[in-house]
Amino acid sequence: MSQNHLSFLRSLFGEEEEKRKIFRSIKAKADAKRTATEKIADFMTASFGSNVFLVLNAVFFTFWILINTGYLDWLPIFDPFPFIHLTTIVSLEAIILAIFVLISQNRTTKVDDLREETDLQLNLISQREITKLIKMMALLLEKQGIDLSQDPELHKMLRPVSEDEIEKKLEKEIL
Repeated sequence: MSQNHLSFLRSLFGEEEEKRKIFRSIKAKADAKRTATEKIADFMTASFGSNVFLVLNAVFFTFWILINTGYLDWLPIFDPFPFIHLTTIVSLEAIILAIFVLISQNRTTKVDDLREETDLQLNLISQREITKLIKMMALLLEKQGIDLSQDPELHKMLRPVSEDEIEKKLEKEIL
């Protein structure tokens, strides 16, 4: 391959050093910008969403019930049936866990929305670039004397896609 072709390909695809650059994902960037509350919520959600936490809760509740129903007679009953203290503890635990999960989910939703918007923008750019390539290819084929006038699909492909038109159609379907 000639030197001109190689330099063209390098400029097109980038140098080796550029390829080694680590691409930081949208999630990694968002993780780096988390507030202290979001970090705590993510940690809590990960910890409380584990089998270990499930087993610990099951063991805790089982012992609580065994103690307070008199099955473990060597320990005094401190919360007799209907286990008012246990109910309070479980309710508070559920509230706190739900808040942590919601904080994590809200942050995850923001990251997902940003990723979706990025994908949309990249798709629109790609669509324009592909349309331009098709136009260039059609011009080259016409210069070679190939008649493209009888290809209706090509004529559709040569028209740029209207984002507004697609958005309006989707809004009609959704609403």
